[in-house]
Amino acid sequence: MKSDLASQLEFFVLLARHGSLSAAARALDITPPAATKRLSQLEEQLGVRLVNRTTRTSSLTPEGETYLHYATRILAELREMEDAVSSTRSVPRGLLRVNASLGFGRTAIAPIVSSFARRYPQVEVQLDLSDRPVDLVADGVDLAIRFGAPPDQRLVARRIMSNRRFLCAAPRYLERHGAPATLADLAAHHCIIHRQNDEAHGVWRLERDGQMETVKVRGMLASNDGDIALGWALDGHGILVRSEWDLARHVESGRLTVVLPQYVQPAADLFVVYPNKSHQSARARAFIDFLVEQLGPGPRIESQVDLTSPA
Repeated sequence: MKSDLASQLEFFVLLARHGSLSAAARALDITPPAATKRLSQLEEQLGVRLVNRTTRTSSLTPEGETYLHYATRILAELREMEDAVSSTRSVPRGLLRVNASLGFGRTAIAPIVSSFARRYPQVEVQLDLSDRPVDLVADGVDLAIRFGAPPDQRLVARRIMSNRRFLCAAPRYLERHGAPATLADLAAHHCIIHRQNDEAHGVWRLERDGQMETVKVRGMLASNDGDIALGWALDGHGILVRSEWDLARHVESGRLTVVLPQYVQPAADLFVVYPNKSHQSARARAFIDFLVEQLGPGPRIESQVDLTSPA
């Protein structure tokens, strides 16, 4: 059974993460008045105000920021202690917090979590989906599943599968506009822009035989959501850069065609990342192994297109 102190600390960290009492109440499956009462009791116990409350949002006071700092550290140390003690258990159990990106999390990771829960019923999995950068230590996340190796050297990254990115378009678009024969031809085509992070708008970096080339493209459609951009390509609106994971099934069905197949964007391989701990819990090890088992090497498109065709 979880101690009162651990429950108290987890409640406050959750409140700080969600930014409002109502959102924290929904996450805990309690009523907003119950959440307000818990906060009031905590502030009364400490003798200070931790949160500045408004009708819609909450912000931490300086004392609240200090409490959050120590609460996060204490919870991390408690989990590390539990993991060190239970790492030799043959049956994984306990709470596992997993973070994944929105689109891939919905379509791929959520079904894997469902299967994992059937195999390991004593593991409680909390799956959080977001496209924002996540501080695993500060946010109390055990594992994050992301495309592209993380720049944070404090984290361990294990490659789950390779994932190249190709240019593609719907056959009906190519019938109307023709297929580009060179990178320069892209300037005359409608290109669908998937805006990600701080990448330059409409600038594609493509690699061929180890040589990198940059091309400026234009188009009438752009989105920061990859699934939306993919839908536009399927509807015949233009040429898109898409990952092998999403592209393979549409190439196989004939709904999309790879163009300029000898050019690829830098790979965005799938990694699972986690804090660099000397002791990893049995549940975390089981989940990572399960990911590798379920995802395997990932979908490939070599059988669908000649990747060696000349420009």
